[in-house]
Amino acid sequence: MRLALVEGLSENSLLQVGASMENGTVPPYLQESFEVLSTPLQVFLSTVIIFILLVSFLGNVVVCLMVYQRAAMRSAINILLASLAFADMMLAVLNMPFALVSVIATHWIFGEVFCKLSAMFFWLFVIEGVAILLIISIDRFLIIVQKQDRLNPYKAKVLIGISWAFSFCFSFPLALGKPDLQIPSRAPQCVFGYTTELGYHTYVVLIMLVFFFIPFMVMLYTFLGILNTVRHNAIRIHSHPDSICLSQVSKLGLMSLQRPFQMNIDMSFKTRAFTTILILFTVFTVCWAPFTIYSLLSTFNSSFYNKANFFEISTWLLWLCYLKSALNPLIYYWRIKKFRDACLDLMPKYFKFLPQLPGHTKRRIRPSAIYVCGEHRSVV
Repeated sequence: MRLALVEGLSENSLLQVGASMENGTVPPYLQESFEVLSTPLQVFLSTVIIFILLVSFLGNVVVCLMVYQRAAMRSAINILLASLAFADMMLAVLNMPFALVSVIATHWIFGEVFCKLSAMFFWLFVIEGVAILLIISIDRFLIIVQKQDRLNPYKAKVLIGISWAFSFCFSFPLALGKPDLQIPSRAPQCVFGYTTELGYHTYVVLIMLVFFFIPFMVMLYTFLGILNTVRHNAIRIHSHPDSICLSQVSKLGLMSLQRPFQMNIDMSFKTRAFTTILILFTVFTVCWAPFTIYSLLSTFNSSFYNKANFFEISTWLLWLCYLKSALNPLIYYWRIKKFRDACLDLMPKYFKFLPQLPGHTKRRIRPSAIYVCGEHRSVV
């Protein structure tokens, strides 16, 4: 085990090892107290990892194909979701297989150069996915709270281009070795490790703010604002069912409206779309919050990084993160009827084993229309 680790070290790392041994100390990654995964645990984790990898790749490929092949699916929100699916798909292709091999080998075996590239790809796709969720949540906030429905497919593509450029700018320094990740890594993937360098600490804190803490606070604020607006409008509609804004009927296309309570049906699609984004946000928080805390502890806490079971902790938390990429396409299938129908249409008949879920009311109006109407309702 020690020989395999030494062979994977760079020349500078070998010099550091020699200096450390002359001083009577052994680097953390060469300590015999380093605990490898037991065989049953390796088999279990490998099985789970393969399942997550396949679902992440195939599910997100289907989402991208549906939006690419079907003009009717190329709305602004679907284009954003396709970009999120593409980031998850690339994460499954360029990161998950190598992490799987590292779990089996119990250390990083792909060398220093690919470690840097792997770390760059990892954070590129992760930050891009978070940026897309942030754009979608702000769009829902503008529609429902500010009553501004300005996002169209062209603007969505522009925002996607900006988000990819932004993500690349933050992740590219890792490919240049700034900060320089420790080789070999004590995790199934090259991640941040303990150091005392100020620049290293600054980069880790900055990327954690950009990737998790700031988006989390912004999305939490938008969701609380949306919940308050939806609750307020629902109370007004139920309290004054007879005061429907008839001047808006022709504009909204509700020519077959028979009773005021049908307005609640038309409101449901926005609430349902918001609920879908809220579910995605919840999954993101549950999957990535532990990894964020783990990364900070690994960078700033020597005792945590040098734990004998650090590799096992890293493996569990890393694959909890990857689980998000597998859950996203399943959430689309469960929550979005157009995605579900398009998915079933793409599959050959003998492969249509997915459950037929009950449909929802079709969208008949623009997202901001009902809320504009709600503001003109007479309140007694």
